[in-house]
Amino acid sequence: MTDKVLFITDAYKDLNIKKDTSILMIEEAISLGFKSFQCEINDLYIDEGIVYAASREIFSAGSSQVEGISKQEIRLSDFKFSFMRKDPPVNESYINSLHLLGLAEKQGAVVFNKPRSIKEFNEKIFALHFKEFTPKTLVTSNINKIENFFELHKTIIIKPLDGMGGASIYKIDELNEENKDLLIKMTNSQQTHIICQEFIEDIYDGDFRILIIHGKPFHKTLARIPQGDSFKGNLAAGGRGEARDISDYQKIIAEKVGEYLMKKHINFAGIDVIGKYLTEINITSPTCAREIFDQTGLNPIKEYFKGL
Repeated sequence: MTDKVLFITDAYKDLNIKKDTSILMIEEAISLGFKSFQCEINDLYIDEGIVYAASREIFSAGSSQVEGISKQEIRLSDFKFSFMRKDPPVNESYINSLHLLGLAEKQGAVVFNKPRSIKEFNEKIFALHFKEFTPKTLVTSNINKIENFFELHKTIIIKPLDGMGGASIYKIDELNEENKDLLIKMTNSQQTHIICQEFIEDIYDGDFRILIIHGKPFHKTLARIPQGDSFKGNLAAGGRGEARDISDYQKIIAEKVGEYLMKKHINFAGIDVIGKYLTEINITSPTCAREIFDQTGLNPIKEYFKGL
C-alpha cells in the first residue's frame, strides 16, 4: 500500500505555485511515491474522539485546479506524516487546530513541526532565547517605554508579534505626531504587545534566511535584499532574493539554534539573520526553499525528506 502524507496549508488557490515552499514539499512527496493530500485547518475535526482531515488528494502540485477534487475523510493517524504548513497569524483558529493535532499525535499521528512547540514559541520572541545573538530588543505595550527605547537607539523597527512577510513593520527615526499615532494603533492603545528592535544598517546587504533541517543549517542561504528606498528585505514586501553560501558566523548561530530546535522536535525551521544578529526563528511555515533551489539547483526539501 502506498504511504499517504498530509499537508495542512492555506487555501490551495492562494499558494504561489512557482514560489511556495509547501508546493515544493508536495512535489517532492509525490516524486517519492507518496499519495499526497492537502487540507486547511478548518478541514480538521474530531468525531467520536478521533481526529480526521477532510482532505483532497493532489496528483500534480503544479496545478492550482484542486477545488473540484472530492474530499476524503481520513484519520490523521492513517497518514505516515502530517505537515503543518499554515501561515501565521497564530490566532485562535490556529491554536485550536494545534490542539486537534496534539490529540491526533496521541492517536498515532506523526506531525511536523510538533504542535506543542508551535504553541510554545512565538516566532518573534523565540529568537530572544539566544540573547547573545539578538539585537537590542524591547517587547511591550507601554508607549512610554517604547519612546524611551527610541531615545536610546535613535532609529528603531517596530512590528507586531503575529505578523509575517514584512507586513506592518515600520521604521521610526523621529517621534513626530504621525509616529506617535502609529504607536497607539500598533499597541491597540497600550493593550497589545509589540516588538521593538534597534535598526540594523546591515539590512541593506540582506536579511538572510537560513533553513535549519533536522537541526543542521543548509549550506545555501537566501539574502533578501531591500529594493529602492525600502528597508524591508522580505520577498513578500518587494525584496530581491539572492542565494549565497552560508558564512562561518551564520553557521555558528544556526548550529546553536538547530541543537535547541531538535530538542523541541522542530525539524524544519528558517532563521533570519541581519549582519551579526538573529532576528527571528520561523517554525510555522518557513519559506525560501524554492528560491534557493531555483538559483542553485540544490533542493533543501530533498534533504528534508531524506531525514524523515
